Formats: sequence, structure tokens, C-alpha cells
Amino acid sequence: MQEWYVPITILPGICLLILSTSNIMIDLSREIKSLINENEGDASTLIERKLKQLKLINSAMALLYLSVVSFVLSALFSGLKENVGWNFQGDIYVLFLGILVAILALLSLMLYSFRAVRLRQDQYHKNC
Repeated sequence: MQEWYVPITILPGICLLILSTSNIMIDLSREIKSLINENEGDASTLIERKLKQLKLINSAMALLYLSVVSFVLSALFSGLKENVGWNFQGDIYVLFLGILVAILALLSLMLYSFRAVRLRQDQYHKNC
């Protein structure tokens, strides 16, 4: 990789994903807290499902953070190789690792989204 700034250009998009995922996680935590405070007997399965959702979105956040670390390290290694003459050939592998981890995070977020819609539909049908 000749250009050290390539991995850095991906970071703003990943950071926006982290920001939006954090907001989703905060809203989900508040919703779980309110369900726990209501303490209805039939809400326990709903709380369990939402806790699984929270775990899934937390995993996606961890993967997004890991991808940021990979992109920053890739840019650092590439910059050192380009400017200082450091003979390290793994910068491209670290970049691909970051891309792979980001894709896994996106797949987790897609799974979360599908499950969230299904959960809302179940809530609607139960209340109707």
C-alpha cells in the first residue's frame, strides 16, 4: 500500500456508525429499564428478547471499535513504511482485517434490525 491515508478515509463512516449504534443502544437500555420498572409478569419474555438484542448491538459496537483500531494501525504502519523506510509488510493485512471486522459489525447490525422489527411486530400483535 503506497498511500497511508487510505485507511483514514474510512474512519468517518465507521465513526458515524458508532455514533448511531450508541444512540440505538442507549434507547434500548432505557426501554429495558422501563419494562423492568413496570414489572409485569408477561413482560419477562419481552425483556429477555430485548436483552438479547442489547447483547447483539453491544457485540456490533465492539467490532466497530476493533475496526477503527485496525484502520488506525494500518495507516500508522503504512505511514512508517512510506516515510521512515520501516520494512513491515503487514499493513495491507491489518487493513483487510479492519474491513472484515467492519463487515461483521454491519452484518450484526442488520441482524439486529431484522430482529427489532420482528420484536415490534410481536408486541403489536400481542397488544391488539
